[in-house]
Amino acid sequence: MGTSSAFGGQGGGTPLVPSWLGDEGAPPAAPDGAPPDGTPPDGPPPDAPADGTNPPGAPPAPPARPPIPPVADPTRFSAARNNFSRFAGSGGDDRRSLGRAVSHYVGSSSGGARTAAARMGSARGAGGRLLGFLSDAVTRGATEALRALNLGALAGRPIEEIFLGLTDYVCPDGGSIDEGIAREAFIETITDLAGAGITDLDGLTADQMQTVFELYATNAIEARLCNDIGAKTVTLPSDSRAAARVQAQLNDFIRRGVADALTSARAAAAALTPDRVLGFVGRIYEQAFGILEIMGDAEAEAA
Repeated sequence: MGTSSAFGGQGGGTPLVPSWLGDEGAPPAAPDGAPPDGTPPDGPPPDAPADGTNPPGAPPAPPARPPIPPVADPTRFSAARNNFSRFAGSGGDDRRSLGRAVSHYVGSSSGGARTAAARMGSARGAGGRLLGFLSDAVTRGATEALRALNLGALAGRPIEEIFLGLTDYVCPDGGSIDEGIAREAFIETITDLAGAGITDLDGLTADQMQTVFELYATNAIEARLCNDIGAKTVTLPSDSRAAARVQAQLNDFIRRGVADALTSARAAAAALTPDRVLGFVGRIYEQAFGILEIMGDAEAEAA
């Protein structure tokens, strides 16, 4: 579905927040079979202080490694996947199953809105870079904003061409699934610009800036959700119109949550500075996931 069709879905044992999001990598193995922290296999030397500090003259102890994230429940996506399968199988008619799927995804599968937002990974950085560029374009004009990125040659070009030229800046292609989701969500956003009535970067307004970011965040969350629950394991209707309706309803559902989060943060958006953009984007994702869980519960309980 949408951008998620290129990905096969998460393995059941993948941690809720992958270790590579903050891990600097494992230290090299120590010689002679010693543990990585340098402690001899048989324990600390006999002259080591009892309180665990280094003896006088000894080199400083290496910093403690961050804890390894626990392996998540391998069945954590089952409820979200089963409900989404029922929604897809109904051709978009079973809205209660859509609500349950989204609610389970945020609350049970992801461990809550904060963890769901943390799992957005590359999409948070990409959203920050996109929003920072758009803010600069609104403030100083598209030409100056592009020159600041050494992309001045794109000034005056059609907006789709400009955004394609921004792809490597907004979403560097590192090859991981997480980076692929962020990049494909941005490409999807470019195709959505005309439908949103955004055709001129030179005359970009603050409201249009919010719309572009809203489109990107929506596409990124949709791609993350579909990849996590395993888009290739969900059978879509064979009728192309019904399949399109299923995807459109999911996208619209997510966009309403993102739009509500942005509306509640309008004052913060108006006061954005470059050093606050990334934190703002993270908060929007977290608020959006929280709103989506509430919306999902309401949809699931609707008559």
